[in-house]
Amino acid sequence: MLERTSTTERYTRGVAAAVVAVVTLILAANAGPARAADPGAAYQVKDVVPAQHPVPPAP
Repeated sequence: MLERTSTTERYTRGVAAAVVAVVTLILAANAGPARAADPGAAYQVKDVVPAQHPVPPAP
C-alpha cells in the first residue's frame, strides 16, 4: 500500500518541477540558428566578365 506524502514534500516536488519547466523553456527560447559573421561577403560579385557584344546606345 502506498504511503501518504506530506504537504511539504508535495509542494517541494511541485516547485522543483516548475523550476525545471522554466529553465527548459528559457533554454529552448535561446536555442536558434547562429548568425553569419560577415553576411555581406556572400553577396559580393567578383571577376565580372564584360559582354563581348555590348548593346549599342539608343539614338
